[in-house]
Amino acid sequence: MRDAAPSMLTSEEARVLAATQHPAPPVTDSKIARLRILAADANSKIRESAASSYHAPEDLMAQLAADPDAGVRGCVARNESTPCDILRSLVDDESEMVRGWLAVNFYVPADVMERLADDPSETVRSLVRWKSELATAG
Repeated sequence: MRDAAPSMLTSEEARVLAATQHPAPPVTDSKIARLRILAADANSKIRESAASSYHAPEDLMAQLAADPDAGVRGCVARNESTPCDILRSLVDDESEMVRGWLAVNFYVPADVMERLADDPSETVRSLVRWKSELATAG
């Protein structure tokens, strides 16, 4: 019976399998143009969509990191493809939510994490501790 049981995939194996069976379409100039249109939309939820894209070019991510809406900046902060210098620019963001998303992004540089460890917000500091504990538990 054990031999007939389906095998369980690790999350990494599942990701690789999904990527090979369902490859993402190539990033084209027209896709980047659409992201630029989304990033300029009056609706902040539409701009959040652009800020969440792994394909947004660096200049567009810099523009979105300066967006007046904290939700948009939060999407930039948690996007794993946001360049490090743009992530650094968010370390002193007025929004606790933005700094919180920054704290849990695994691609945030160590110097930013050191600054966030002394953040005025207990919530942000606790997220930094939580992430640190995850890193040492593995």
